[in-house]
Amino acid sequence: MAIMITDECINCGACEPECPNNAIYEGGAQWRWADGTSLKQVEVDGGAVVSATAPQTPVSDEYYYIVSDKCTECVGFHEEPQCAAVCPVDCCVDDPDLRETQDELLKKKEWLHLTA
Repeated sequence: MAIMITDECINCGACEPECPNNAIYEGGAQWRWADGTSLKQVEVDGGAVVSATAPQTPVSDEYYYIVSDKCTECVGFHEEPQCAAVCPVDCCVDDPDLRETQDELLKKKEWLHLTA
């Protein structure tokens, strides 16, 4: 599963620098696939290919958010999700709508950080 940030977030920003995939963004901030990854382009839903540097619509305008397609729960980097470990209000929690196996998370990590 991926991690999500609940609406209990106090916008302290402690989680953002801890993410090895740069999957965490401040509320209202546009995100990019390329941020913290080796991606150059990405095939999105519907088969369209977009530049990894193209700005994407923020997931939340109110508080920090995690781009679930970039979240690997820190698998391959750390023993536990670092955002949850540093969150002072415990609002970085498992996303019940997105379940992924350890193998799926490792494959996502490899995809995000390919070296050509």
